[in-house]
Amino acid sequence: MSRLLDLGTSFAATLARFPSGGWVGATGRRAEQPLVLYEFESCPFCRKVREALSILDLDASILPCPKGGPRFRPELRERGGKAQFPYLIDPNTGKEMYESDAIVHYLFETYGAGAAPLQLRAPIVKDLGPQLASFWRPLRGVRHRASRAPEQPLELYSYELSPYSRLVREALCELELPYLLHNVARGSANREAFVARAGRMMVPYLVDPNTNTEMFESADIVAYLDASYAL
Repeated sequence: MSRLLDLGTSFAATLARFPSGGWVGATGRRAEQPLVLYEFESCPFCRKVREALSILDLDASILPCPKGGPRFRPELRERGGKAQFPYLIDPNTGKEMYESDAIVHYLFETYGAGAAPLQLRAPIVKDLGPQLASFWRPLRGVRHRASRAPEQPLELYSYELSPYSRLVREALCELELPYLLHNVARGSANREAFVARAGRMMVPYLVDPNTNTEMFESADIVAYLDASYAL
């Protein structure tokens, strides 16, 4: 897919869900440890949960589960009994659960200061919007590509609505590379620390502790991931 088409369809996916996942909402209790999420990028139900994480300004350890992936899909099947996505683990409370609506409700009940926004709880809207966003990128973030597993998880500074960050998350998913997702949506309490580290407020920003690499620019990051981990 050409870069221009990549960007055009990613922007279309963003518009399909605007403004959900672009701004931090009312937050409550903070998680001491990152949550853990089994998911895959193109899944519309996973998208709802990622939007909730951005709105609530929560970090999460992402375990990508593309179709045909040999690492985390079998792991989830053993742990939860079925390969169904998304699947959330909260080490702060010991809670583990399937079902996107139940997860979104849990996240806002536990870490929010009010109900989930209408885009994440209104009938039809909460499901149709994410499906429309996935429609624009039907072949990306879906299927596993052979890759070398990193010794340590990567880190990604991102937020769900960013069209550029989506391109990087798709590559991470397809290569089945685990990563710590740092959400820095507009209004995030994490932005100041991020700017202090990276020098400016721009996403996506990748940190690879396996090679001591830190970098901006979605096209450069995707090229780096392919060169470093694709087989």
